[in-house]
Amino acid sequence: MLYQITDGTVSIGGHTILSHIDFEIKGNEKIAIVGRNGAGKTTLLRLIAGELDLDRDDKRMGPGVQRSRRLTVEMLKQQTFADVDRTVEEELLAACPCKDTFDKARFEYEQEYDVLFTGFGFEKRDKRKKIGEFSGGEQTKIALIRLLLAKPDILLLDEPTNHLDMETSEWLEWYLKKYEKAVVEVSHDRFFLDRTADVVYELTGKRLARYPGNYSHYREEKQKSIRLQAKAYERQQEEIKRLEDLVERFKHKPKKAAFARSKKKVIERMTRVEAPEADDVRLFTGQIEPLVPGNKWVFEAEHLKIGYDKPLLELSMRIRKGQKIGLLGANGVGKTTFLKTIAGLVPPVAGDYSLGNTITIGYFDQHSAEISSEKSVAEHFHDLFPVLTEKEVRSILGAYLFGGKDAGKTVNSLSGGEKARLVLAELLQSRPNFLILDEPTNHMDIQARETLESAFQAYQGTILFVSHDRYFIRQVADAILIFENQGVMYYPFGYEHYLERREKLASGESIPAQIKAEEQALIAGMRAVPKAERHRLREISTEDAYLDWRLRLAGEMLEPFEAKVEQLAEELETAERAWLESEAFWTNGSKDQGQDEARRQLCTEYENAWQEWHERCMEWYDTVGEELV
Repeated sequence: MLYQITDGTVSIGGHTILSHIDFEIKGNEKIAIVGRNGAGKTTLLRLIAGELDLDRDDKRMGPGVQRSRRLTVEMLKQQTFADVDRTVEEELLAACPCKDTFDKARFEYEQEYDVLFTGFGFEKRDKRKKIGEFSGGEQTKIALIRLLLAKPDILLLDEPTNHLDMETSEWLEWYLKKYEKAVVEVSHDRFFLDRTADVVYELTGKRLARYPGNYSHYREEKQKSIRLQAKAYERQQEEIKRLEDLVERFKHKPKKAAFARSKKKVIERMTRVEAPEADDVRLFTGQIEPLVPGNKWVFEAEHLKIGYDKPLLELSMRIRKGQKIGLLGANGVGKTTFLKTIAGLVPPVAGDYSLGNTITIGYFDQHSAEISSEKSVAEHFHDLFPVLTEKEVRSILGAYLFGGKDAGKTVNSLSGGEKARLVLAELLQSRPNFLILDEPTNHMDIQARETLESAFQAYQGTILFVSHDRYFIRQVADAILIFENQGVMYYPFGYEHYLERREKLASGESIPAQIKAEEQALIAGMRAVPKAERHRLREISTEDAYLDWRLRLAGEMLEPFEAKVEQLAEELETAERAWLESEAFWTNGSKDQGQDEARRQLCTEYENAWQEWHERCMEWYDTVGEELV
């Protein structure tokens, strides 16, 4: 055990921030601390760093904090350079514990220093620049490099991906995975937490709860815990009501008075199940349907050049109804310009594009959230949708985390993130069939982001969006467009599959022989196309016709695998629901081996089917992906 807090309480200025918490760090654990803004996450980091002490508690048995001897703890701070006139090289080499230039340890330190410096996006020549020449964000990067070089036993990171682009964040994730010491991190970047944390502590109501696994696993376990606790609470309340009715019925009858007293004692001795605290995230269980379904093809472009004075890139593509596509690429490559071009805000430089006849666009960017009103949130929303009743307005706003008192706040008193959330709620309520979104979750906390993710998943229209939130991209996008080298690559399987494929290519893995055989089979199959089909294909260019045929044929090969996954998912959900609602679950728990074994078998079948479908999808991409641009 490196570090342990037992029954610890921290108060600042007379206010209790952490109350009777238990916390531990073992070995080289990577621990994420999550919770709402102001919950006390940074306070916990400062406590571990030794900057704060626990409140005195005479009732506590033993010391509140235990730590290993000679334990080193370092914390990333935003402003950490006393002398900004020193060069980066002077600052980082001064921290080297070995001063002998020709020592092996010194050589290894300098090697690691080079890896970190270039990994964080700096050029080697930047080493000779003075620290004061760098921006605040770049100085934070340098401070993080210095911290990683120090290799403390416990590394404390508060929002480490602030000021980092996607590529650098991915590099830091890779580095921390192989980092041999313990890490405790606080971050709003859920994708970062997913790829680095193996333990999650949730801080809520001044208390800590520990969950093994990464962020996504924590969310699943918490939702499951809430459902089970709610079910147990409901059943106990029903039992209490039944017993109370018996007591009330028989307490005045002499022959049944003893029976009534015994039931009353049962109620008094019962260990009460607490009602579960509502999750901060609101999940949309139904579908959000557009008012007008729209055409099959939402957007079509042929050799479309976008930009201002000169073209940034050229693309030809089609977007089908119902697709949800995320845009990836470095800053300045044309992602926002592309969105504005489709929305009609910026004219194309050259080429043609068209929208479907019945397409209605809902557009959002950071300027959309610049709303001003002295009216309350509820009044403002009701003015936009006067046909709604007050009850309906409050119900809709509550779904977007504007419940109770929050609906009574004035619009002008809202933060930037809250205003953006309100505008997005208005946009979804207006039900267009094509949403174009530029950074929709900027300045929002995790709870707001996850609520909007759920809303966009429930939305049945088409979405085209730009976001730097990789977790949001993974949850919402079913396909992505990668903007690079003045062109666009379409990847049809979502962000996580794209990362997986990119990592395999970066590692030098070759395309399996099976995929090459699939390619040959597709080409050979072209000869078997009926004459009528060939005649139709001659009406458009040979290249486009061949591509269209290949995609359609490959897609048909995927359909049975996808159908099997969907069927098993439904069966598994039905079995899980039946098990949780069965009497055996609440009386025997996990002792009912028959039902438990059946569910395990279904789980195995589902996992195997999903893996097979995923592999087929990746084969499809390797076969035709290069021709999709």
